[in-house]
Order: sequence, then C-alpha cells, then structure tokens
Amino acid sequence: MDFTPPPIEDGYAAEKLFNSGFSYTYDDLIFLPHYIDFAADAVDLSSRLSRNIPLSTPFVASPMDTVSESAMASAMAALGGIAIIHPNTTPSRQAAFIRAAKSRRVPILSDPVFFSPSDVIDSEEDFAASPFILVTESGHSKGKFLGFVSKTNYLNQNDKGARVSDYMEPPPAALPWSSDLARIEEELENKKENVVALVKDDEVVDLVSKEEVDRVRGYPKLASGGSVGADGEWLVGAAIGTREQDKERLEHLVKAGVNAVVLDSSQGNSIYQLEMIKYVKKVYPELDVIGGNVVTMYQADNLIQAGVDGLRVGMGSGSICTTQEVCAVGRGQGTAVYKVSSIAYKSGVPVIADGGISNSGHIVKALSLGASTVMMGSFLAGSIEAPGAYVYQNGQRVKKYRGMGSLEAMTQGSDQRYLGDTAKLKIAQGVVGAVKDKGSVLKFVPYTMQAVRQGFQDIGANSLQSAHDLLRSRVLRLEVRTGAAQVEGGIHGLVSYEKKYY
Repeated sequence: MDFTPPPIEDGYAAEKLFNSGFSYTYDDLIFLPHYIDFAADAVDLSSRLSRNIPLSTPFVASPMDTVSESAMASAMAALGGIAIIHPNTTPSRQAAFIRAAKSRRVPILSDPVFFSPSDVIDSEEDFAASPFILVTESGHSKGKFLGFVSKTNYLNQNDKGARVSDYMEPPPAALPWSSDLARIEEELENKKENVVALVKDDEVVDLVSKEEVDRVRGYPKLASGGSVGADGEWLVGAAIGTREQDKERLEHLVKAGVNAVVLDSSQGNSIYQLEMIKYVKKVYPELDVIGGNVVTMYQADNLIQAGVDGLRVGMGSGSICTTQEVCAVGRGQGTAVYKVSSIAYKSGVPVIADGGISNSGHIVKALSLGASTVMMGSFLAGSIEAPGAYVYQNGQRVKKYRGMGSLEAMTQGSDQRYLGDTAKLKIAQGVVGAVKDKGSVLKFVPYTMQAVRQGFQDIGANSLQSAHDLLRSRVLRLEVRTGAAQVEGGIHGLVSYEKKYY
C-alpha cells in the first residue's frame, strides 16, 4: 500500500473555477489566505482608472444623480480617487459641476451661487447647497466680486424683498484657488475672519468658512496630493450618452476641463457606443474614453477594438438595479469582473468593477479578480457629499438614492442609458430607495482603504499588480461558499449586536 502523501492542492485556480458554467457573485466566493511577509501599511493601492489616468486610491464614485456632483468630485479627488459627474442634467450644468470641483484644492461642501447686486433672494432655496451667495457685477463667476450674502444673514433680514446690495457683506481676504488647508487656516487666523475667498484668474471661485476648515481638518489625513492632473487641478470624470446630442454635451465637458469621459450605457456592446468611441478618439484624441457596461469577453473585445481606454463592468449587480430581473440578462459580478479582466489586461485596458459593493471585502474581491478600480453608488450615497437633503424615515436620518433606470430618473433623461429614450413606453430597470446617513466620505473611505489593505495582506499581495499576478499564476486560490458557509462567515448566533466599521 502506498502511503505517499498526496500533493498539496487547496482550493481552485480562478481559471478553473470561472469556467465551470456558474455565475458567481462576490458573496459566493472566498479567497484562501496566502503567505504574509509585509505589513498592511506597506500595501500599495495605486492603480489606473484608464490607460492614462493614475489614481493613488482605486475608488470611483458612480455617475448617478444621487451620488456624484461637485462636492463628491472634490472629496474623492482629495482621497486619491475620482468621481464621474452624472449626465442627468443640462450640459451646461454638468460642465459647471466639473468647473466647481476642479477650481479648488480643498474638499469643501459648496456649489457656489452667483447673484448681481440688484437681484432679490426669493427664498432659502436660492442658496441651493451653498452656505453663501456670491455677488458679482454680472451675476456670474466672470464678473467683479463685490461681496457675499450668508444664509444666516439672509434669514435674519426683516425685509426679504430687499436687493442683495442693501445687506451684502464686503469681500473677505482672498487667496489663490490652489491654496491648501493649512494656508487657508493660516489666513483665517491672521485676518481674524470667519471666511476667506478663493480666487482664480481674478475671478472668485468660492468662499471657505472657518467652520468648513475645522470639519475637514477633523477627518483622517487625506491622500498626499490627491488626484491631480498635469494642470494642477483635481482629476474629474463625467458621463455622457451615445446619441448625436451628446457630442454637443461632450464639447461643454471638454471646455470645462474634464479628464475622462464615461460612455454611460447599461449594455455597452452597441453600434451607438462603437461609433461614439470612434468619434471621441478622432475629435479629442488626448481624452481618455471609458466604455461599457459589459460583462462578457466578447462585449469587451468589441469595445477594445474600437479604441476604449478603460472598461466598466457590471450589469444588474447594483443594489437598486433590476436589469437581471426585468430583462433576464446580465452576469454575477464576480464572474463578470474576472472574465472581462482576463481579456482586457492583454491590451493594457484597465477595468472598473461597477456595482455590487457593500463592504470592504467586496472591494478586495473585485480588485483581486482583475479590476483596477471599483465604482460605488450605494456605498457612497447617504454621505454628506452626495447630492440631496437628509430626511427622517422610520426614525433614521436618510438620503434618497435611486437607480438611473428608475422611472423617476428616466423622466429627467437617463432613459437613453437604457436605449429607451425613443420608446413610447418606459420600462423601469431600477428603483428609488433611501440610504441612511453615513457621515462624510472623508471619514469612512480612509477606514475602508485600510480594511482593503489588510485583505490584500491576508492573500499575500502587497499591491494590485501583485494580486493580479498571483491570480493569473494560479498561486491565489478560491473556493465557492455554500449558503451555510456564507452565514457562518457573517455575524450570527447573537441576540443583538452593534455594527461599527470605524
């Protein structure tokens, strides 16, 4: 009898697992631990959004109208990631979101509103998301800066019909738009003021209050330098559709300084997207264009051949997306990311894993399966940087979060994302929901990043490239979890518990 021990064979190589005929989600999969010979803090999370856009943090905010506008773009860039500004608005307003995010170097919560001296503030709603209204001669950013009205000052006015010139405050001390937090704080201290103006090319960009400086300073240290382009401004992306009118929208975005454009389609393997890719690469050859969404190698190859600089992967995996239920098309996100990454890396095209991210473990899985970045919607919705106002629902403080395939979003233009803008009947592929208050992304994203580093340490990868190499060399092993294993791997057997991640 032969008592020779069998060769060590633990788990499965990804190649074997993902060719078994099953569609796996992140929760279906588990990585087996590997060898550790480095500290978690030594893990390098730097990556690429697309061929020519490097990021120090592989996190991308989704182009949804309840996730990404100027405040989110500014915050994500400060963290070393990037936001993709949603297209569910007019081209000029989408361009304004880009300019607002790029024309500052501190992640403040403001989307400046401009009035002329003769204007009258009709209501508190005129302030929009900003605590100030900036007064210029022309009533827009290019006019001479004359003063400002704070929301508090307006609310204290007895005569709400007065012109803003009658009670506006004079311009405060000014600093260059590129000033960092320390420089702004120093100016506020030296001038003994509560507000400082940021100026670019003799135009006022925004006002920064001492309260806002104190808020940002209280969060974990931001990424060194953040995501900054060659022009010294934040990196900001934007999404467009694939219709003829989107060519005009693209022109607005390019003039606003957009760094990358995402072609926003639920099913990206279409003649419309192929033609738009070729148009963008011909008219704006220096602009990186990201195609998608795709879930198969065949779809990905078509877009790669058309010239994309990045691919967005995911179909029906988002928490508010119902495409798989409504249309019976899609793929489990774990399988989709692995399959698309397997062909994209051969052409040097980075992959964005879009959707299905509920926790840091999902991020580790997405990146280890071949993605270069993860795109998040619900994970970032509910933060103070996300658009919208907080309301109370069943005793919890929440913000609205809706799928771009919801009927509510479609009425504002997102139906072209589902190739349904010419259809007489609109079929929803998403829902409207609510996400509870998460605080600032400036606080919880750094904790998430650290959790991801620890996950990479456990699988023996000290960088994203290392994780990809381990996967493709069959060193990194996986298994499929049964339903019972998934329950065991979560919180169970407790009468009650308090769940905190930071």
